[in-house]
Amino acid sequence: KDIIETNKRLLSSILNNLPSDPLLLILSFLDFRDLISSSFVSRRLNELSSHNPLWKGLCLKHWSDKMQRVRTWKELFKEFYADLGRYIDHYGTLKRAWDDLKRYLEQRCPRMIASLKEGAKEEELDGIEAQIGCKLPNDYRCSYRIHNGQKLVVPGLMGSMALSNHYRSEDLLDIETAAGGFQQRKGMRQCLPLTFCFHTGLSQYMALEGTEGRSRCEIFYHCPDQMAQDPSAIDMFITGSSFTEWFTSYVHNVVTGEYPIIRDQIFRYIHDKQCVATTGDITVSVSTSFLPELSSVHPPHFFFTYRIRIEMAKNALPENACQLDSRYWKITNANGNVEEVRGPGVVGEFPVMTPGKVHEYASCTTFSTTSEYMEGQYTFHRLKNKEEIFDVCIPRFHMVCPPFRESMVRSVSVLSVREGVADE
Repeated sequence: KDIIETNKRLLSSILNNLPSDPLLLILSFLDFRDLISSSFVSRRLNELSSHNPLWKGLCLKHWSDKMQRVRTWKELFKEFYADLGRYIDHYGTLKRAWDDLKRYLEQRCPRMIASLKEGAKEEELDGIEAQIGCKLPNDYRCSYRIHNGQKLVVPGLMGSMALSNHYRSEDLLDIETAAGGFQQRKGMRQCLPLTFCFHTGLSQYMALEGTEGRSRCEIFYHCPDQMAQDPSAIDMFITGSSFTEWFTSYVHNVVTGEYPIIRDQIFRYIHDKQCVATTGDITVSVSTSFLPELSSVHPPHFFFTYRIRIEMAKNALPENACQLDSRYWKITNANGNVEEVRGPGVVGEFPVMTPGKVHEYASCTTFSTTSEYMEGQYTFHRLKNKEEIFDVCIPRFHMVCPPFRESMVRSVSVLSVREGVADE
């Protein structure tokens, strides 16, 4: 004991003689728990650990970068911690994502911003847990403390997709509506809907328990096995491993422009920056999107839509104006099988291209392998001379099915058949 007391006095003496700046620099690397612990080491560290800039950094890191301060940063930190302390590992990340999304959409999609609901109260989330008999993931609860989903409107916050005879737009469900759709049936046990589309009935679900082959917090589109007689045979297209990963990756794609805004809606097209080709004055670029509601794992049927942008350079000569006559596609699936398609125009149109003009159209394709790629060319003629014909390259673009998991029902059935064959 004497040795310990001697060492304490020695440490206290050393700390008292050190200048404040290097000590504050060291303390700035501590998280809030260690900073509080250091305040019990000595009177000097107790004083330094209350240094206002230290707590300002912690407030901005964990709570928000837009805090209204009317007291010391330490007091403000304690106030937020009393209310949101259980979410300290998630709140900063999710609040920044929400702020980025709202800032980006305010001018582009104001109706979406107006549809957002105020955050849910802690007791409301506790009541939902009691109602469904399952614990909600902490990051999900945290996000719903910030915004309790949105009103059921069109367009939905979580993205849209439109083809000539098909439309999808997903709302982010509020917690009460989500709880009403909580699944207990075989094949979907302990699954909570996150989104909903009025037009297709499509939802993305989050697994609240690791059961029936799913991992806890996994997010997916459910896809009934159309070849199974058991209705509980449900395959899954995986869209996220946790709520935070699912939501922040979506926000990133929106605010970076990866998902384009078209007619006040977020369209979930993915554009590979390498999928651009220029031939003379004309540039062709391609974006793609997977449609889970029109796809299935059993039988293997994967539906993609692609959006093509054809643009003539603004500085092109007026005499280079031209018109598209036909298209040629070379389609290669994952097995190496090749299909060639030729046809007039594009989706029934024969666009005329003049300097600065942009023509965009969407089409679709299906395939039975998990991936394929397409490439090809358009054939044009000059308006001033119809005899002058030339080809424009369409860059190769890949379409890859998202990760999926077969239902446990099918896996058990296949195992039973194999065991039966082995016994014979």
